[in-house]
Amino acid sequence: MATTLNASTKILELAKEFPFLLETLVEISPKLKRLQNPILQKTIGRRATLTDVSKLSKVPLNRLFVLLSESISENANETVIIDKEAKDQDGWQEELDRRQRKLKDLVLGLHAGEELEGLQSDFKEILVDVSATEVADMEQSLITSGELTAKQVTALCDLHVQVFKESLDVQQTPQATPGHPIHTYMNENKEAQRLIDLLKQNPDDDSTIEELKKILTHYTRLQNQLFPLLEKADISGPSTVMWAKQDEIREMIKNLNKSNLDELLSAIEEMIYKEENILFPMSLENLSEYDWVKVRVGEEEIGFAWITPGTDWKPITPIDIHQVDQEPESPKINLNTGNLTLKEIDLLLRHLPLDISFVGVDEEVKYYSATDDRIFPRSPAVIGRSVITCHPSNSYDKVKKILTYFKEGKKDKAVFWIKMNERLLLISYFAVRDDNGEFIGTLEASQDVTDIKSLEGERRLQGW
Repeated sequence: MATTLNASTKILELAKEFPFLLETLVEISPKLKRLQNPILQKTIGRRATLTDVSKLSKVPLNRLFVLLSESISENANETVIIDKEAKDQDGWQEELDRRQRKLKDLVLGLHAGEELEGLQSDFKEILVDVSATEVADMEQSLITSGELTAKQVTALCDLHVQVFKESLDVQQTPQATPGHPIHTYMNENKEAQRLIDLLKQNPDDDSTIEELKKILTHYTRLQNQLFPLLEKADISGPSTVMWAKQDEIREMIKNLNKSNLDELLSAIEEMIYKEENILFPMSLENLSEYDWVKVRVGEEEIGFAWITPGTDWKPITPIDIHQVDQEPESPKINLNTGNLTLKEIDLLLRHLPLDISFVGVDEEVKYYSATDDRIFPRSPAVIGRSVITCHPSNSYDKVKKILTYFKEGKKDKAVFWIKMNERLLLISYFAVRDDNGEFIGTLEASQDVTDIKSLEGERRLQGW
């Protein structure tokens, strides 16, 4: 008996005969994880052909034929015939586009002030089986197309979730192995919910309130570890919206008193729901195993809220495959004055009494100094990230203006100072130009100047 593959072969019918193919598809591309979604399998997923799979994964159809036939031959010992003459056939793209347009119309109706109940009735057809990725794609599309700004989407994102809640409630809870970043995020959310429940019973428990404030570490890790990888996968809308909501929670904590405690608890609960029903499922569908390794690397640098990650998750990475036994000898690099080895340069930058970051002319982060006591958290995931998206959305315009003025030669520096935890922080941006005056990037320096500001008199070397 032989199995025939062609452009119009329906992938879920094929996977029903060969269940192992669902795992094969994920190995081909993490974007194909959505085909494992029970909701999608019951709806538009039934129409998906190998043509659709090729477009979704961006793997050429002929290459897809080879990968699937190899999997079937190895795992089922069955002969596979590849029919390359069959015409390409989209089974679901038209339907997917139609659903996206209806989802966008629904949300645009909300922003136009239409009643929630009426919209839910009008769009009941798609609300019963919408997936987390469809919601995320819809928000991304609205922002990318300019139909709504990120600020407008943020303003009504709680209503968006309320609209889709019935469908999101029945999707599978994200699963991950202890040590995987998603498993860690989920465990932190469980602890946050436990603290919220305690405070609902006893709102005057100051020690529990202090414990709950550690949720900010959870948000900082999401912003610096997960969000950059989503942006590199061309998914910035949902993370931009969630960052803005997290900053609202940050402000609530900063100005916390007995009158707004209930508001804070509700906001954190709503964020837990958004993470576990939209952000995490969408991230698992779109990021590869190696992406998750990048998310995991550097988590300790930022820290964890309440828990210690597990150690069961042991992915194989290119670093594991290509082990290097010892560091090569570092050559000296001739500088403008003197010469240093790479090791000396790295240690020198890490021992400066301030944090520095360098942003290239392309506005991407090229470097940051990994000092032991950084003022603002950073992690390796930020390298290659647009500096604009390293800031809350309400700062985008100002950051862009500074960079534009530097490029145009209108300004060479921008200096700010803020109070944080009773410390005075000086934040400076400098235009970096070569000897010919050509702009090559931006240097950011952050320094705690509290003690410097309080200096009086003098202290000479002889007095040390």
